[in-house]
Amino acid sequence: MGDKIIFATGNAGKMREIRDILKDMDLEIFSMKEAGIDIDIEENGLTFEENAIIKAKAVSAYTDAIVLADDSGLEIDYLNKEPGIYSARYLGEDTPFSAKSKNLIERLEGVPDEKRTARFVCAIAAVMPDGEVITALGTIEGRIGYREEGENGFGYDPIFYVPEYGCTTAQLSEEQKNRISHRYRALEAMKEELKKRII
Repeated sequence: MGDKIIFATGNAGKMREIRDILKDMDLEIFSMKEAGIDIDIEENGLTFEENAIIKAKAVSAYTDAIVLADDSGLEIDYLNKEPGIYSARYLGEDTPFSAKSKNLIERLEGVPDEKRTARFVCAIAAVMPDGEVITALGTIEGRIGYREEGENGFGYDPIFYVPEYGCTTAQLSEEQKNRISHRYRALEAMKEELKKRII
């Protein structure tokens, strides 16, 4: 069973997080780029899990390593769970996250705290060398703030307020965030599944 993992992403921030969370597994972890796989993947699934599976299967066609892929995003209850699976593409893929976040805050103008509930969702799919597909899901609950706060993190972190910490996920240290994030929770669940199969 492969001794390396290829993670279907080119996002450096995400790769740092993934390596930190999976560091206790005795596996080398490569991004697609590091593995020399350069393909365009059309994410046309209707759920986070479907998109993660699409990405993992597309990359697994080029390698006999274990392939992991994630699809994650922000669900805002008041906005019918938007931007959801379109979180990265919301207002266009090349639009900076600061503009996306500003738009979401504007759409919530006048909405009180108790109706600003939101969550980050992360689905992770693994395609094993024998073709088996495994999925895991992780979430973190919070609410949308009134302005961007914090310099850490990426994406929508500066507007995602976590009440029990009294700050946004962009105000947490990388270490703190990596212990509560939706990706951490999904990766921890996936790690347990991988351990059953690799050992």
